[in-house]
This record gives sequence, structure tokens and C-alpha cells, in this order.
Amino acid sequence: MLRRYETLDSPALGRSMELLLFGHHGPPLLAFPSAGGRFYDWENQGMVEAARHWLDAGKVRLFCVDGIDQEAWLNHGVDIDARARRHRDYEDCILNQVAPLIRRECDLSEGGIAVAGCSLGAYHAANFALKFPQIFNYALCMSGRYDLEAVVGPSSSLHVYFNNPVAYCQHLHGDALETVRGHTHLALVCGQGAWEDKCLAETHRLANILAAKGISHERDLWGHDVEHHWYWWRRQLAHYLSKALG
Repeated sequence: MLRRYETLDSPALGRSMELLLFGHHGPPLLAFPSAGGRFYDWENQGMVEAARHWLDAGKVRLFCVDGIDQEAWLNHGVDIDARARRHRDYEDCILNQVAPLIRRECDLSEGGIAVAGCSLGAYHAANFALKFPQIFNYALCMSGRYDLEAVVGPSSSLHVYFNNPVAYCQHLHGDALETVRGHTHLALVCGQGAWEDKCLAETHRLANILAAKGISHERDLWGHDVEHHWYWWRRQLAHYLSKALG
């Protein structure tokens, strides 16, 4: 399996963005780490190995990006606006450094980038797909948190609102709604076992909103034995790669 370490200079972050790239051919999948995680988490937790069949066959390329949750939404030592600004820096880096790298690597003229994540990584996947559907056309969201206020606390900040899928999706309308409807799909996957209670509730909330808005999605609930754990996320990733790529 082709594996490559890459760094990108990010003026927005004020430092380099580190990534791991896997695979030699195929459509791209951008993977976000879980809460507080790093770019090597998917490799260390066996997610890359779970995707090996499709990576070796040239059916997909995997781009594992770094996270800055501890500097942004999880940085409880600063006020909410400072956390939002740092998230905005991250968003800028993903849009203006990471996405262009992926397009160059995969010879994409535009859009067509799938995103994935587990737990808070699923939040990022859903948020990017819903805010920028012309770039991110598919999101695999496993055991996600989709109510940002449940993570950062109640807030009247518009910066929180516009990064909170269960808030802004309720009010999508007009051209913005049609763009989401026409360009992206979300697979919302969640177990019903240990430590999944909050994720399960928020999965239902977001899926209900997407259904009401006519946004393409799938609500996929796994069994009562399925826990909030990498073991199950590896199985879910393999299941969806098989489903999409054969």
C-alpha cells in the first residue's frame, strides 16, 4: 500500500498542516480524526487497514488530515468567539490548502471529495458536507455529534449557529437548500450500544431534519451490541466502502 507523509504550509493556522496519504488511485476520501485526535489516528486505530482491500485495488485514496479540536471547540479555557475563530482557521486550511492538494493528487477539476469521521470527526464531516456541498459531495458520519451546543454549551453566538448542523439545517431554504439537495449525501451511522446514547439521539435529530428538508441521506442504525468504539467504526468503514466500491 502506498503511504506518504505530507505537510502543507497554512497561513490560516500559522503552522504546517500534517497529513498521511494512502493509496495510488481512485476517488478521494478525506478522513477527520475524532475529538482531540491527530492525522495518524486512523492509521493507529486500524481504519487504514480496514480499507486496505480498496486502497490496494486502486478504488479509493485516503487523506488523513490533522485536527485542532483542542485549540478550537474543545478549548474551554477561552471564550466562544476565540474558539470559533480558531475553527474558522481550520476551515480555511481545509478549503484552501487540503482540498486543492486532493484535487491535484486525484486530478479533479472541482468537487467530488468524500469526507468521513467518527464521533467529533463525524461532526466535521457532516458540517463540511452541508456547508460546502459543491466541494464535499458525500459524508460518512459514524457515531457523530451534530449539536455543537451540546459540546460547547448553550450559546447565542452566530459563529456557533453557523457551525451547528442541527441548528442551521432547520432553516435552510431557497438556493442554499437546493445546492445542498443537488450536490451532497450524508450517511449517518450509529450503534445502539454502550456510550452511544448522545450520538444516537443527535443522529436521529439530524436525520429527521434532513428528511424534512429533502436532503439526501441515510439513517443506518446498528445493533444494541454496537458500541462507541474503533472496532465498530472499522467494520462500518469496510461496509460502506464495499457498498460504494464493490
